[in-house]
Amino acid sequence: MAGGPVRRIERDTMGELEVPDGAYYGASTMRAVKNFPASGLQPPRRFVRALGLIKLVAARVNADLGLLDAGLADAIVKAAQEIVDGRRDDQIVVDVLFQTGSGTSTNMNANEVIANRAIELLGGQIGSRTPVHPNDHVNICQSSNDVIPSAIQLAALVAIKEDLIPALEKFQAALEKKAVELMTVIKTGRTHLQDATPVRLGQEFQGYAGQAKRAIRRLQHAQEELGDLPLGGTAVGTGINAHPEFAARAAKILTEMSGVRVWETDNHFQAQNTLDAVLETSGVLRTIAISMAKIANDLRWMASGPRAGFAEIDLPVLQPGSSIMPGKVNPVIAEAVCQVVGQVVGNDQTVAFAALQGSNFELNVMMPVAAYNLLQSIELLAHAAENFTTNCIEGLTATAHGPEMVERGLMTTTALAPEIGYDAAAAIAKEAYASGRTIREVAREMTSLSAAELGRLLDPSGMTEPGLTGGPGGG
Repeated sequence: MAGGPVRRIERDTMGELEVPDGAYYGASTMRAVKNFPASGLQPPRRFVRALGLIKLVAARVNADLGLLDAGLADAIVKAAQEIVDGRRDDQIVVDVLFQTGSGTSTNMNANEVIANRAIELLGGQIGSRTPVHPNDHVNICQSSNDVIPSAIQLAALVAIKEDLIPALEKFQAALEKKAVELMTVIKTGRTHLQDATPVRLGQEFQGYAGQAKRAIRRLQHAQEELGDLPLGGTAVGTGINAHPEFAARAAKILTEMSGVRVWETDNHFQAQNTLDAVLETSGVLRTIAISMAKIANDLRWMASGPRAGFAEIDLPVLQPGSSIMPGKVNPVIAEAVCQVVGQVVGNDQTVAFAALQGSNFELNVMMPVAAYNLLQSIELLAHAAENFTTNCIEGLTATAHGPEMVERGLMTTTALAPEIGYDAAAAIAKEAYASGRTIREVAREMTSLSAAELGRLLDPSGMTEPGLTGGPGGG
């Protein structure tokens, strides 16, 4: 195990190096551990699983192509499966963030662990590099330069499908249900944080549900970009040392085993010398995060008070809100969501920097940090959406305060403008504001409209249904 007493010597092309007894990794990995001790962060589980899956599939395809002995391939497949299953996570020890920019150290970490475990399965001596060699057998038809970006994209695809989209679908469903539940509640709309014409609380939640729906749609487009794998391009995109059928065959099996659709890119040069697909996906995640922040902040505003704020909704009471003010309750879930948003926005900036500064000629050399931030963003957003749904959206309720304030709203005068003109309606609003009276009360004095006509024009429910009180208008 890593950190145990040193008992064996491993060799690589640079010479001999001491490796902890019981470790499945070898000299190349140990050099990286010594060279990159910066963060102590290991690669995300999704990434390690994707990397193991690529190695497993590569062994199968190489055996089918006659490039790898069937017995060796079988042992490699079994060893790689252990990585896929998470049984060797303690052996993937290279710092995820600060290492060689192509991820070569992590690729070799996986190669060495798989090779040594395969040797063990075959009854050989760990560290002997025979009968299974980390480069000559485990890494056939591959390079770190195409494996690592492929693992990033595959990991992101699986995380989006299995974690983020289901969480957003649940979020959308909860918002749609709440929209129906609250559709009869009419409140004052707001633009510029100022009173505007009436709106149904359910309509606001319709808007939130629409944001969630479009978040999923944007993710689906990102999935199409991520499925375009650079695997098979090897060192610089030319495919040197790779069988021409390797990538297409590998992609087919990866699709079957992972449950997400991937394929060999039709342009290996663009696929591995940029992070464009990763960058687009990160941008989508940023958009979803900011969209979620808008919802969270709206709910915080609407729940503000309860005496000196808007107090239009009550959020679930989850915990005391102050160590000094008894009885205070805070919108903690919405606040947690906004903090996740901050992290995701920061992660996107890191991915953007990696894509901008790391791509030179045939390779991006900031892939590990991009991988970490991308996958963290997916995970954080999935957890945030799930928590937001369960602990906030599903349990919130409307108060009577919103409907009560509609009659006192000044912008109901908008419905009078088609009948009496903009200037006359504005004069009514100004007088109502100055005198503290309602629009209805002032309009009775300043217009010739009958009580019945005012009742029809100033009916707040009609104002929430386009066409019923229409006329010229603007924002």
